[in-house]
Amino acid sequence: MPTQLAESGVENQQTAYKSTYGVNLVSNQAGKEIYEFVVWAPDAKTVYLTGDFNELGFKDKAIELERDPFGVWKTVVEGCQIGSQYRYQIETKEGTLLTHRDPCGKKNSDDYRSSVIVDSHYDWQCQNFNMPAWHELVLYEMHVGTFNAKQEADKPSTFADCMKKIPYLQKLGVNAVSVMPICSFPGDYSWGYNPVDFYAVESVYGGSEQFKAFIDACHQAGIAVILDLVYNHAGPSDLDIWQFDGTSRNDGGGQYFYEDHRASTPWGHTRFDYGRNEVRTFLHDNAMMWLEEFRLDGARFDATVYIRKVDHMASGEDLPDGYSLLQWINDAKNERCPWKIMIAEDVGSEPWVVKTTGEGGAGFDAQWDTEFVHQIRAQIIAMHDADRDMEALKSVIEKRYGEDAFQRVIYSESHDDVANGKARVTYEIDNHEGDERSIFSKKRSILGAGVVLTSPGIPMIFQGQEMLENLWFEDSEPLDWFLAKKYKGIIDAYRDLIHLRRNINNTTKGLQGHHCEVTHVNNEQKVIAYHRWDSGETGDDVVIVANFSNNPFENYHIGMPKPGIWKVRFNSSSKLYDPSIEDFKSVDTEAYDAEKDDHAWSANVSLGAYSIVILSQDAAD
Repeated sequence: MPTQLAESGVENQQTAYKSTYGVNLVSNQAGKEIYEFVVWAPDAKTVYLTGDFNELGFKDKAIELERDPFGVWKTVVEGCQIGSQYRYQIETKEGTLLTHRDPCGKKNSDDYRSSVIVDSHYDWQCQNFNMPAWHELVLYEMHVGTFNAKQEADKPSTFADCMKKIPYLQKLGVNAVSVMPICSFPGDYSWGYNPVDFYAVESVYGGSEQFKAFIDACHQAGIAVILDLVYNHAGPSDLDIWQFDGTSRNDGGGQYFYEDHRASTPWGHTRFDYGRNEVRTFLHDNAMMWLEEFRLDGARFDATVYIRKVDHMASGEDLPDGYSLLQWINDAKNERCPWKIMIAEDVGSEPWVVKTTGEGGAGFDAQWDTEFVHQIRAQIIAMHDADRDMEALKSVIEKRYGEDAFQRVIYSESHDDVANGKARVTYEIDNHEGDERSIFSKKRSILGAGVVLTSPGIPMIFQGQEMLENLWFEDSEPLDWFLAKKYKGIIDAYRDLIHLRRNINNTTKGLQGHHCEVTHVNNEQKVIAYHRWDSGETGDDVVIVANFSNNPFENYHIGMPKPGIWKVRFNSSSKLYDPSIEDFKSVDTEAYDAEKDDHAWSANVSLGAYSIVILSQDAAD
């Protein structure tokens, strides 16, 4: 059995994180704080530090730093303190004096001209959070700025606003939130994929202290926090590290970036130079900061294909330095906190991304399965039943990258799949943004979620999916929480599915197991059935039957893996989930000796239109 299934760990002490560059407290004796300032500027003639702790304020060339042979400049200063503002002055070889924030600064001044010294210590209230094992995870993808913002406020929501909804997430049953990027970006509104200050938490969201409070509150509620990191490019606009020490080639970005054809990405010519040791250290230390100082439970790496390749084509030019950087970061995580999870979004679902570094892989624990989302959406969005393909669905339900079923993250909605020309599942089905959802969008939303939450992999839902949000995702459009009241029954359906996926009632352990077999595919009547199990002991097996047609079926005959009574644990054709959904009873059934679907036993299961039924047996006494 892969070791990932046993991976969990308790974060129970303050981590003494220290970065290679930036500002670190070196002494605080007798009330005197002494800080070391370290910055990389290899082609600078001289580097100076200036700040509000100088007698004359931000005086030019106030403190000259010392250079080492590799272009790293250092100085130690007594008299500055938490809240002190500072910036670097770079004298170029031509004599020009440039002013920059600290590339590793953890906070920016209000005018964004300076960096601010922060207190990295936080008084954590939760000292014993236990990271769920990966086969137990159910993710909820969240965008901080829209998750709990008020339309009339005309500003993004903050971490404090999001904290108010933690009880909702806890009741829903998810045990991990996957937070979209929160590094400092230009302006107040953004998806977060245009970071400019990689060590600073976006101030409009509340800054680093409030982010730690959000993580702490999630941990107290039993919810892990995973952060989206963007290392495939920077910016591209308002980049303070652009031509940082005044030198560049081919009008490129200078020391931090490639300055040839490798600089080009879909987001601008700002791909990091993964071959420079100092850039590698800058990114490595950044990843470790989030995992250790902020006590995050994992990270999702955005578009890793653009770190390991020049473009996304399979035949494209490799970037070996980018690939080895990913390996280095993942190895460091495995050495220092192996229970935390590293997830890649690699677009092409490359199996080597989730192989161990010892095997030559990139070392990620899991990756987003972009094939799964396309197939599940195709089957639930199609207007006509004849266009639904159960064989295609079978292929993605059974898919895996190796023997570990939990090396992929599966979903029907994500930020990428509900924007950029694509829309929410409910909008795709109903083709309108009105207040009312059709019976088809309600039933097929639950059907799609049911397949996500019962297929092998780490399931994820996107914010608002569970309340039938149908607006395209925009960074300035708040989640409509009125829908949570209007479609409370749909949320209840998601909650029931999530509880079954997590085996809360100890009746569906098989949903957390590696094993899956699609046993029944009826492409004419659009029915599919599959068997999930862990160890195969009595009470371990789960059978899922999904009807992707608008025709109900009484006593639909399928093969069963074992004889005896099979109890219905979930039936989506119920008015409990919405008054417009017809009650189509699916009762407990007995598997008898009659061969079907290559099984020695079979049973009859009743299926409502566009419904999913989950069955299991009681454990032996």
